[in-house]
Amino acid sequence: QVQVVESGGGLVQAGGSLRLSCTASGTSFRSDHVDWYRQPPEKQREWVAGMPGSGVSSVTGRFTVSRDNRKSAVNLRIDSLKPEDTGIYYCNVRGLRNIRGTLLPFDYWGQGTQVTVSS
Repeated sequence: QVQVVESGGGLVQAGGSLRLSCTASGTSFRSDHVDWYRQPPEKQREWVAGMPGSGVSSVTGRFTVSRDNRKSAVNLRIDSLKPEDTGIYYCNVRGLRNIRGTLLPFDYWGQGTQVTVSS
């Protein structure tokens, strides 16, 4: 089974930067597709940024996703933080696993990490 864990959240001031990390056990992680989502208070979960399976880094506005193969992690850096960036940030990992010689798809979410941006 694949287990996904997010870390790095906390209370930060507006204008600063923050790096969140997503690690996954049970998969090599190197070729998995990773997406970051967030759920602001009293709102629905929304997509923030993503990394294709073959990617090393991607930039979507103020959000940079990068892969750290040494640590088997995919990081999300948020620059120029705004109060509206407040929410729970989730990592979603999708890929293929070899189960007894058969490649089967998987799709797992972490428990999320809270980010609070103060003005």
